[in-house]
Amino acid sequence: MKRNFTVRRGALDGVEAFLSVAHHRNFRKAAAELGVTASAMSQTIRTLEARVGAALFIRTTRSVGLTEAGQRFLERTAAAFDELVAAGEAARELGQRPTGLLRLAAPRGVVPLILEPVIASFCQAHPEIELEIAASDEMVDLAAGRFDAGIRLGQFIAPDMVVVPLTRPFPFVVVGSPGYLANHGRPARLEELRHHACLRLRRSNGAIAPWSFIDGNKEIEAIVSGPLIAHDYPTLLGAAMQGVGLALVPGPLTKAPIADGRLQALLTRFAVTTPGVFLYHPGKRQVLPKLRAFIEHIKNRSTGARGDRTTARRQR
Repeated sequence: MKRNFTVRRGALDGVEAFLSVAHHRNFRKAAAELGVTASAMSQTIRTLEARVGAALFIRTTRSVGLTEAGQRFLERTAAAFDELVAAGEAARELGQRPTGLLRLAAPRGVVPLILEPVIASFCQAHPEIELEIAASDEMVDLAAGRFDAGIRLGQFIAPDMVVVPLTRPFPFVVVGSPGYLANHGRPARLEELRHHACLRLRRSNGAIAPWSFIDGNKEIEAIVSGPLIAHDYPTLLGAAMQGVGLALVPGPLTKAPIADGRLQALLTRFAVTTPGVFLYHPGKRQVLPKLRAFIEHIKNRSTGARGDRTTARRQR
C-alpha cells in the first residue's frame, strides 16, 4: 500500500523573499515587490530562519538590518539566485521562440534522401538554431541520447511516438549496374537470385536484413548471398554502381543512378512497399519551437509530403 506523503520543502524556499527584504531593508517594500502581504512576508522569513537555524535580520520599529548570519547568507545566496533566475530565463527563451541546439538522429541512408536538400535553407531561415545531425544506423533512445527527434523508416518506429510523414510510401528496389548484368545476366525470377552476387545489409541489432518481396498476396524472403555486407544503404548502392553485385535499396535512392544509366531496376513487380520515411518524437507537449520550426520547414520543402498535417499518430 502506498503511503501518503508531501514533497519536502526545498532549500530555496523563502530565498527570494530574503533577498528582497535584504535589498529594501523593509518588509513592506519587499512584500509589495513580490505581490504579497507584509504578514505573509514576515511569516516566510520566520520559516526560513527556523530552517536555517539562525536569525537573519535584526528588526526594530524603525529599521531592518542583517545579522552576521544574515550577511553571510546574503553573500552566498545572491549570486546563486541570480544564476537560477538566468537559467530560468534561458530555458523560457527556448520555449518561446526557435533558438538553441536542435539534435536529430537519422540513419546515414536518410541523410541524402531527406536532410541534404533542406539543411542549407533551414539554417538560412533560422540562424539562431544550431542543427546537429547524428547520422547512425543504430536504433537510438531519443531521451537517453538527448535528441529532439529522430528520422526513420516507418516500420522501425515505436507505436507510441508521434510521427510526421516526410515522404510518400516507396518500394525497395533491386538494382544492378549495366556491366554486372552484361556479365552475369538479368534475373527474371526470384529463385534466380541465388545465382547472383547479392549485397546485404547488417542491421544495428547484428542481424542481416533479409531480401523481402511480395508475389500477389504472398510475402517471400529470398535466400541470397554475396561478397559484401554493409551497415548502410549508400554503401550498398555505391557497390552496386561499381558492379560488385545486386543491391536491394530504398527506391528514392535509386532515382538518379537509374535516370543516368548507372543502374537498372530489376524484379520490380515483386517489390515490397514501405510506409515511407517519418520524423518522430515523444509527444506534442515536448515539442519546443526549434523542433516545430524544423517540422514546418522540412514539410514545406518536401515535395513528397502527404497532406498538410504536421503530426499524426502512426496507424498500425
